Amino acid sequence: MVICYKNGQIVDSVSIFDRAFQYGDGCFTTARIYDNVIELEDLHRQRLQQSAERLFLPVDFSLLDKMFKQLEQKFDVLNGTLKIVISRGEGQRGYLMPDHPADLYILYYPQNIQNFQPELIQSGVLTQKIGLTMPKLVGLKSLNRLEQVMLKKEAHEKGWLEALVIDLQDRIVEGVSSNCFIQINNTWITPELRYNGVHGVMRAEILQRMQRQNISCEQRSVGLDEISHIQSLFFCNALSPMKIVQSLDNRTLVVQPCVELFETLQLQQFKSHVEYSCKK
Repeated sequence: MVICYKNGQIVDSVSIFDRAFQYGDGCFTTARIYDNVIELEDLHRQRLQQSAERLFLPVDFSLLDKMFKQLEQKFDVLNGTLKIVISRGEGQRGYLMPDHPADLYILYYPQNIQNFQPELIQSGVLTQKIGLTMPKLVGLKSLNRLEQVMLKKEAHEKGWLEALVIDLQDRIVEGVSSNCFIQINNTWITPELRYNGVHGVMRAEILQRMQRQNISCEQRSVGLDEISHIQSLFFCNALSPMKIVQSLDNRTLVVQPCVELFETLQLQQFKSHVEYSCKK
């Protein structure tokens, strides 16, 4: 079951002239909603606003609040996944941007969910590599996700729920649909994402919590030659703050540092209206 609103109206189809369909012309974010609270809502809104600015998408963001209220009126309790899509809307043939407001979509997928718990997975390094991104598009979660579609196919064929992705310069970038945190020489590292990758909201939240707890985490380039030195590894995105890798390409990794970090950073729950308080 899925409910979709477009600019405040329930819809079940998209025009064949919509540039999201024609060119992937737009951006999106995917959030978890738990007991009527959109987790990491502020970070999701910031991502959408920054993406809209960089893509020259004129958006009336007040429509988001209108559609959230419509969902609350339709359902007693909201639990599940929200996908918020911004499309440039319908246009004539050709790449030139039309001069009209962008369209806002909300797709709500109801499901029973609980507080977060760490997940243990098997993983590896994918053979396919991603390219470098136009600087203006680096970090954005645009509607152009063909690289991830191809990568997901390979990961699925290898039986991996998530996998490490490297680029043409042999640097670790992220997972297929997640960012990653790596421990090498007892130090946490997350790839800097200077030339490609998605600036994920969960990655940003975890970095903020690590800073508050005075836990060091380097943001730097991680080369392919460092993979054999990885001690611990986890993937994160807005729907799962920690998928812990038990083995990477059949090499056993240490799980405990990830579990301890999960507990220290209180990654069980995320509510935008509750201020995070550090443990002393």
